[in-house]
Amino acid sequence: MEFKFDYDENKEKLEKLEDVIKANRDKRGALMTVLHQAQHLFGYLPLEVQEIISSKMFIPLSEIYGVVTFYSQFSLTPKGKYEIGVCEGTACYVKGSQAIKEKVMESLNIAVGETTPDLNFSMQATRCIGACGLAPVMTIGGDVYGKLKANDIEEILEKYRSK
Repeated sequence: MEFKFDYDENKEKLEKLEDVIKANRDKRGALMTVLHQAQHLFGYLPLEVQEIISSKMFIPLSEIYGVVTFYSQFSLTPKGKYEIGVCEGTACYVKGSQAIKEKVMESLNIAVGETTPDLNFSMQATRCIGACGLAPVMTIGGDVYGKLKANDIEEILEKYRSK
């Protein structure tokens, strides 16, 4: 799914980004600070925002893109209102987390790292979350669901669709 960046809709955020860039442009090593603040403003770092940072800070776009794609805290796509993680730790995997993950992806028509078009859900890769006794485990927006079966997924997702 590709998301279209709207300059008019983001006008105020773009003005704040300009202020952040001006305040940091001449500081050594300021790129990380600017990228963090930009992601905080927009919720992700679309190419259009990276291009603005590149032109205003006189840093090649390729360098900015390299930093954004290297560090996992940065995202190129917007995050959904509810982030879903299906534990892929050993205990969860052995108890069937793959089937849980596949059911979530099928139900929402997204893959790991993607966001639904309505920006309601996004799915992330999740390693062990330390709830092995509840395996397999899924988290949605901080809520933990354990001892799951694939046929539990639709009912759980419906709670968040209606919120």
